[in-house]
Parts: sequence; C-alpha cells; structure tokens
Amino acid sequence: MTVTPTPARSRLDPEPMPRRDFLGLASLWAAASTMVFAAIGMLRLPKAAVLASPSKKFKVNLPESLPQGEGFVPPGRSVAVFKDKEGVYAVSLICTHLGCIVKQTQTGFDCPCHGSRFALDGTVIKGPAPAPLKWHKVAVSGSSVTVDEESSVPAGTKVQA
Repeated sequence: MTVTPTPARSRLDPEPMPRRDFLGLASLWAAASTMVFAAIGMLRLPKAAVLASPSKKFKVNLPESLPQGEGFVPPGRSVAVFKDKEGVYAVSLICTHLGCIVKQTQTGFDCPCHGSRFALDGTVIKGPAPAPLKWHKVAVSGSSVTVDEESSVPAGTKVQA
C-alpha cells in the first residue's frame, strides 16, 4: 500500500473558511440585498402607477347635418347626443342589465350581450334590462354641447339649443 503524503500548506495559503462562517456571511448578504431592493421599491411609491382616465365632462360639436332622431356618438365615449326640435339631450350607451355598450339602430338601441332593446329615449322595449338608459346633464354654449357623464337627469330633460 502506497501512502501519498499530503502536500504541506504554505503559510501564504488562506485559512479555510468554516461552514458556519460562510452561512453567516451568506445570510448577511441576503439581508443586505433585501434591504436595497426594498428601498428601491419605496422610492417608486410616490409616483402613482395608474393611467389617467378621460374627463367625465367633455365638449362636443354636433355636426350640422345630424338628422332628427339620430344620435351622435363622440369617439371614445359611451354617450349618444341627440338634437331635435325641443332641444339637446344625451343618453348613456351603457346597458342597465350588465353594463355592455349598446349599439344604436334605427328604432333605438340594442344590447349585443343579452338582447335588451331600448327606444331612442332610453326606455326598455325588451328585457332583461331592469331599468331605462340614463340621461346625462347637458349644457349648450354657442355651437358646442357640454356633456357631464357623472350627473344624471330625469328622462325627458332637454336643453334648448
């Protein structure tokens, strides 16, 4: 049997690190990195991470060629603005059943989700919608119409143009 001698350690070789010391240093580095990432996260808190939504009060310029009884739907809005002999009014396009956006037809509005039908004034013709479409507050100034989607008015409320 041949015995190989262990090489003699040089005095310049570093001391081997005990396992307990290594684990202690690893836990300190993990705690320090956690604190750094937490501080970065806290620095981001003052800036809100929400998207700005469009204003609920907006102005609309109705086309001069808008026929009687036909609503004008501004781009990106869920409101139909009507102009007739009696005045100007705005009807919500959000179905009162489950909140789908209704589509305008010649006779009124149809809900594509569950088949509710509404007249041009928003009254329910066919369910399952439990209530008529909401009317929104309208103000007329010159040739523009201001619609306030946050405030509702009784059905039939029209503003003179």
